[in-house]
Amino acid sequence: MNIMTPLCENKNHMTDFITQIEPWIDSRELDELKRVIDSTYVVEHDLTKEFEEMICEMTGSKYAVAMTNGTAALFCCLKALGIGEGDEVIVPNITFIATANAVIMTGATPVLCEIDSKHFCIDMKEAEKCVTERTKAIMPVHLYGQSADMDAICAFAKKHDIKVIEDAAQGVGVLYKQQHVGTFGDLGILSFYGNKTITCGEGGVVLTDDEELRNACYRLKNHGRDGKGTFKHYHIGYNFCFTEMQAAIGISQLKKLPDIIARKKEIHDLYYDRLSFLSSSFIPLKDAKHCTPVHWFTSFLYDQKKEMIEFLRENKIQSREFFFPLNAQPCYTNEIIKHGNYELSMNIFDRGISLPSAYNLTKENQMVVINKLEEWLS
Repeated sequence: MNIMTPLCENKNHMTDFITQIEPWIDSRELDELKRVIDSTYVVEHDLTKEFEEMICEMTGSKYAVAMTNGTAALFCCLKALGIGEGDEVIVPNITFIATANAVIMTGATPVLCEIDSKHFCIDMKEAEKCVTERTKAIMPVHLYGQSADMDAICAFAKKHDIKVIEDAAQGVGVLYKQQHVGTFGDLGILSFYGNKTITCGEGGVVLTDDEELRNACYRLKNHGRDGKGTFKHYHIGYNFCFTEMQAAIGISQLKKLPDIIARKKEIHDLYYDRLSFLSSSFIPLKDAKHCTPVHWFTSFLYDQKKEMIEFLRENKIQSREFFFPLNAQPCYTNEIIKHGNYELSMNIFDRGISLPSAYNLTKENQMVVINKLEEWLS
């Protein structure tokens, strides 16, 4: 097999269903996994350290602590800062539910903040309405490969003497004023779930420049221990340890990251060039001026989103709606604090659609998507 050929090559053949997102996995991941099999170390060991070092090099963070997934990483960040029962954490209303759930897992309460109208990240003017004497942290989310306004967020945190935890689960490779997201706050996290820009299958990492916070997160993920090979536990901890298999895939994926980012930009630019001016009601998500984005998804706003998604599905094209706003999640009753009616969040959800954006999307298949959308919008 040519190492440049994805193992899932046939999935994106023109006659098949066009997926919205999928990872770029090929024989290079198999080569890295063979290192694990040959070593016989399957729990975190040398490859995990290598992966963490590569993350530090990519992000500029002093420390990186690899964990089972991004949710566990958020939870450990909160616990490392001593956040728990009776505390409040400000989170944006549009994000994947794990952002709020990680807060709830600590016993603290998520306070839902409205998003801004341009890039759908947390609105810092609205955040002022969310502050109480119980507020301990703000958790901005870098949504869909865009960055939140970290200057404003850090100034807000300083003003109110609270902590900043960056949820950069969707932000691998994203820069804010030429600095990698996840490295501005006290702590930040990245995610490597299967649909992210790069993947470990599952996985997350905590970023911090603070040695004490790094050590606290490591203990939390490692049963309260400072290392392996001891059965004395000086702290309460959990089992969120990484595996060498995850590290092996992650190492290979990090080597591919520049190519993935470049390809996603090509996909985004072609959609933008061909579709942005077809209809005044089909509005692209524009890049923030302060941000060097990674187009994890290419997204638009459209009033007939549901009908468009169904039209594409009937033509064997998968698309995706935006995250469902937290204020309307049916699982939440008394676990969250709301401010206002979140009219903007609901409007963005009602109109938001993300198009096929996988690295493996061929030019031919992208033109199938574009032609179908041109047909719909004409």
